[in-house]
Amino acid sequence: MFWDKKIETLKPADLQDLQLRRLKKTLHQVQNVEFYRNRLNSAGLKNTAIKTLDDIQKIPFTKKQDLRDGYPFGFFAVPLKKIVRIHTTSGTTGKPTVVGYTRKDLDTWANLIARNMTMIGISEDDVFQNMVNYGMFTGGLGFHYGAEKIGMAVIPSATGNTRRQIEMIRDFGVTTIHCTPSYAMHLSEVAEEMDITLDSLKTGIFGAEPWSETMRHTLEARLGVTAYDSYGLSELFGPGVAFECPERNGLHIWHDCYLVEIIDPKTGERVSDGERGELVVTPLVKEAMPLLRYRTGDVTMLMEDGCLCSRSKKIQRITGRSDDMLVIRGINVFPSQIEHVLLKIPEVGNQFMVYIDRINHLDEMTVDVEINRGYFSGELADLAKLQKKVVKELHDVLELRTTVKLVEPGSLPRFEGKAKRVIDRRGDM
Repeated sequence: MFWDKKIETLKPADLQDLQLRRLKKTLHQVQNVEFYRNRLNSAGLKNTAIKTLDDIQKIPFTKKQDLRDGYPFGFFAVPLKKIVRIHTTSGTTGKPTVVGYTRKDLDTWANLIARNMTMIGISEDDVFQNMVNYGMFTGGLGFHYGAEKIGMAVIPSATGNTRRQIEMIRDFGVTTIHCTPSYAMHLSEVAEEMDITLDSLKTGIFGAEPWSETMRHTLEARLGVTAYDSYGLSELFGPGVAFECPERNGLHIWHDCYLVEIIDPKTGERVSDGERGELVVTPLVKEAMPLLRYRTGDVTMLMEDGCLCSRSKKIQRITGRSDDMLVIRGINVFPSQIEHVLLKIPEVGNQFMVYIDRINHLDEMTVDVEINRGYFSGELADLAKLQKKVVKELHDVLELRTTVKLVEPGSLPRFEGKAKRVIDRRGDM
């Protein structure tokens, strides 16, 4: 089950030759980006300084904050007229990270998704329901075009309206679904409430948030699917950067398209295969927005053992973050985003707490925020109006529904050291 068997099963020496050629081409491409011209010049690096793959360690890391600082188009390596699509990620201070794509980028991305889906036996005979966001985030469109490239029937149902989603699965004979694992769990419960069995389903593709082997087994039992893990980031095209094969023991990352390093997040030094650290990726085939040594913040490791499917080295399933980012219903949220929103609302104070729970298998975020003493009247009508205002402001920035509780001034905990404003209780469920 291969989409491009020759590339997917390259011998190590041939793969390294291809990676080096593509790395040198990427180094040439980033000369069109002022940030990289300055960064490489400051490091005293020229294209000729990179003669082997190990030489990439001479290049400084790129961090998410660098991309934010380049808002909106500072990291585009082609003229805007060559950009055919723009996606964004959520921003920590109101400004998102902007990602651009050329027509070739979109075709490359679709082919990577086609590789992933073909690898697990999905074909033109399948009916695919894509139950993820089709907006500015990259969750939906990558899988949409990859599935169409394979030739299957695609249902772009997006998110929400669970009962209608279930009806479509049953009425259209859907065989494959793509969504977050928490939404899949919710879907299974609503189907039970409706007394509907989803007998046509065979395959579930789940990603955008961490999930356990226990949840895998539960989803498979409740939905009757074989469940596969998908990993990706918008900065690296989007979903489909790495994917499980039928062995379902680690995710194949496409090394012909991504040069992978695992580093100690504190020292920045490489760690050995089999040792956990932060995933650093240099995309090798991006035209519009090439990156060098991008620190993903995701914690994983390169697995030492090979795979029976004959594809290249795998990464372990993502086990956490090296920073304070939260993943809620597949959306990345930083506490600093919440703080930024609240500080712009004069009626509330600067003290807040965030609680993350999993209710009916869906992530729910509650924000407790103190009312500013100067605005505190205690009138129920005023409180209700303020609560709606805070909910709206948070939704506008996070693109996520939150519950807001207004509390009296001075009632939330104060911290002498680093403030611990997030209590994630999902692991207690």
